[in-house]
Amino acid sequence: IGVTGVQTCALPISGPPPTARSPLRSSRVPTNRNIEFKAELRDLDLARAIARRIGARHVGQLAQTDTYFKLPQGRLKRRQSDAEPPEYILYSRADDARPRVSEFTIFSEPDAFARFGTLGMPPWVTVKKLRDVFLLDFVRIHLDQVERLGRFIEFEALVLPQHNAGRCHRDIQRLRADFGPVLGEPVSASYSDLIAAEAPLPEAGLPPG
Repeated sequence: IGVTGVQTCALPISGPPPTARSPLRSSRVPTNRNIEFKAELRDLDLARAIARRIGARHVGQLAQTDTYFKLPQGRLKRRQSDAEPPEYILYSRADDARPRVSEFTIFSEPDAFARFGTLGMPPWVTVKKLRDVFLLDFVRIHLDQVERLGRFIEFEALVLPQHNAGRCHRDIQRLRADFGPVLGEPVSASYSDLIAAEAPLPEAGLPPG
């Protein structure tokens, strides 16, 4: 798998951008909330063993390509995965190394075209990763191998009426203890920001002599 910052696809986007007050509320597609935590992963095999030991179900291993697009507010990415139709994810999340709230809306490709319009917008950065997905009750455990960046672990606890934000935080706190032997430094930035920070600047042209 590879990661590039070159243009790989164009998101049709000609309609009005998401509102400055909230980038998600203007959509008719339901908005969801997660409590999320991400850290460097020190030992992938041990992390898999811990996930099995605590009773997490292995959903599968996915090769994912996420193409990000610049928005005035919030973040937008187009996700392509093995044998799955593409989906567009509009989300808003603070850059915080502690567990943080993420609001997100998932669009099918036809819904994304209807929401964002039909004119192409250049991609900003593309991230490719191999993701092991485990599920434990209302929490997704991601073991990610991201080219150029390394290995990471991510917990996503879904906020629901029967699983409120307080329970999500407690679940993540428990998982941080369970996975303590493999957790590295907490990570506040998204993979897209990390890749963009590593991308070399284009060489400036020499003035005419």
